[in-house]
Amino acid sequence: MTEATNVLGGKLENCCTSPMTGYYRDGKCNTGGGDYGAHVVCAQVTEEFLTFSKQRGNDLISPVPLFNFPGLKPGDRWCLCASRWKEALDAGVAPPIVLSATHVSALEYVSEEELKQYAIDES
Repeated sequence: MTEATNVLGGKLENCCTSPMTGYYRDGKCNTGGGDYGAHVVCAQVTEEFLTFSKQRGNDLISPVPLFNFPGLKPGDRWCLCASRWKEALDAGVAPPIVLSATHVSALEYVSEEELKQYAIDES
């Protein structure tokens, strides 16, 4: 099995482990055959984005204990569906992202230039 690649061409880094994120709940925005939502964009969510997502039917704010989901608050990092991030981009509410933790398959939904415009400076 090969290591996943990020949008910069390097090794896919961790997005977040508290709360534990990723389609596989391993802290990485990895993807596979069953990930129909393509949870590949490592975002640092904002109040504006969380409200937008809830209005679109995906409540990321409310805890869901059954799935060990604590609910997100502004500043949390989370692996978002690439199509939802693109939708937020088009609506002007895209949250910032971590390029080193965003899976290369995000480029199937948005351009590298769009992603870089929202990159968090980690230096």
